[in-house]
Order: sequence, then C-alpha cells, then structure tokens
Amino acid sequence: MTAEPARDAERDAILAALAPVVDGIAATFGPVCEAVLHDYRRPEQSVVAVAGSVTGRVAGGAMSEIGMRVLARGDEAADELNYVTRTGNGTLVKSSTMVLRDSAGAVFGALCVNVDITAVGQAHTLLGALAGLGAGPAEPPTTTFGNDIDSVVEAIVDAHQLRQHRGWAQLDRAERLRLFRDLDARGVFAVRRAVEQVAGRLGISRATAYSYLSQSRTTTDPTPAGGTA
Repeated sequence: MTAEPARDAERDAILAALAPVVDGIAATFGPVCEAVLHDYRRPEQSVVAVAGSVTGRVAGGAMSEIGMRVLARGDEAADELNYVTRTGNGTLVKSSTMVLRDSAGAVFGALCVNVDITAVGQAHTLLGALAGLGAGPAEPPTTTFGNDIDSVVEAIVDAHQLRQHRGWAQLDRAERLRLFRDLDARGVFAVRRAVEQVAGRLGISRATAYSYLSQSRTTTDPTPAGGTA
C-alpha cells in the first residue's frame, strides 16, 4: 500500500473508532448537547457522524465557518475549547472543537461538542438584573451552521460586507484585497467553487475574483497594527 492510501486508511480507522463516541457524548449530556464528527477531506460533506440537534446538523452536511477556519490553519490548527457563539436562530451555544491528527501530525478532521446554554444565559441575565449587577457579558458572535456549504460561504461574505457597510463598488483596491485576504484566512477558498460563489455574491466576474485572490496572497496588508479589517 502506497503512502497516501495508507494515510487515508489510517484516517478512516480513526473516524470509525470515534463514531460511537459521538453517540456516547450526546447521550451523557442529554438533549441540550450535540456531538459532531468531521472529515475535513470533504469540506462540502464533512459531517460523518452526528448525535443531538443543537445546530440541526445531519450526516453528509457541510462544515461550519468554524471548520473553515480550522481548515485554513492546516496543521497549525489547535483545539478551540469552551467558546460561546450563537446560531442563526438565536440559540446560545457553548462549543469545543478538537482537531483530529493522523500519526504524521496532519490535521484531517475534528470532533465538536455543542451545548445549548440559552436557558443558562437567560437565567444569568435575570439573576444579574435582580442583583443589580448591570449589563451582562458581551454579545457572542453569530456562527453559521449549515448542511449546505453554499449557505455557509454566503453568510461569511455577507457578514463581511455588512461590517463594511459598503458594496464592492464603494471599496478601494486596498479594501478589496483586505476582503479577499480575510475570506482566505477564514478558509472560504478551501471549498470547491467558492471563488465563483464569492464572485457572484459580490457582483464581479470570476476572473476579477481570481485576480484579487492571487494579489491578496502576494501583497502585504497595509492596515497598521490596531487597525480594523
């Protein structure tokens, strides 16, 4: 067996061994918990096993923007533990993403645990108000969890445009390069056909999108330290 098939066989074995763990985690913590096993070799259908329904994931579904971020970091990716985010429908979720590595140390997937803490957050706000403690913690970011990779990519592009408060035509060259650099850093372009999809979402040609992506990878962001992107 050559090196690549052997590596794939090893990765398949790791995923197969972890599949029952997904069910065990969800069963232990009950209906507020969801466990998801990802194979990053297939970004568009990365979910190989899921138990629970906190984010509505299904087997064969796509990775979220969190997974894209891990994918973009490659073998430098690290576990992200106990972070809080919010789904598109408002569910407050505490999550952990634990990367999976083969025997060579290469990242190829992740085991994710999502716990619905919406009720906990509401109780915290109520108790804080009753105790006169003032404002609660900062609003967590919203994360797109979708079984369709196209919806995830579109949500990332739209969120970036919303932060800019301007469309493509109003951005100067530096801002356009920064947009592509940011999308690239978040793993968007690791997804097949993402360049074409981003081009359509921005209202530009595919050739223009490829040109800006290439330039963004070979130029330095002029934004000074502490600036916004």
